[in-house]
Amino acid sequence: VLEAHLALRRRYWSHDIQGFLGAQSSVGSCLEAIGRHDESLVLTREVYARKVATCGVSHVSTILFGYNLTVTLISLGRWDESTALLRDLLPAASALGSDHKLTLNLKENLAYALSTQPDYTREGLLEAETILQDVVQRRRRAFGPTHPHTVDAETNLSIVASIVARAKLARA
Repeated sequence: VLEAHLALRRRYWSHDIQGFLGAQSSVGSCLEAIGRHDESLVLTREVYARKVATCGVSHVSTILFGYNLTVTLISLGRWDESTALLRDLLPAASALGSDHKLTLNLKENLAYALSTQPDYTREGLLEAETILQDVVQRRRRAFGPTHPHTVDAETNLSIVASIVARAKLARA
């Protein structure tokens, strides 16, 4: 259905670049959700590149589409590429505010990428733990302690903290 919508937008409303990119992004997200990661990556890269070209890197929708691209990169195990993109997006996202949902999502994805890649480093784990401590604190303040995003961040922090603790024991 979304692919048909995209085809109609391409045919009749090609002058509406932002609407077309939104429709294309929706298709990419659906492909990601059903596990067609490679196809999603092609669309999501295209959307992000066109969004950067039309709106600039600091526009909130560009940051959002960049976030979507990082999700796809992580699901494909492209750790270095996702980490680099997340680090590039964070300065622009910080202009939205350090408690903004998108800023916190980017930080949490960076922590996830740093702590779950197969060849993670001790420094990466410690950075992930520090990031997640900050995210948990900000989510508690912004959303409250029982909000699902806060609970998820706390769970992620406890997982990373246990990995860091095991790594410390292994070094001892």
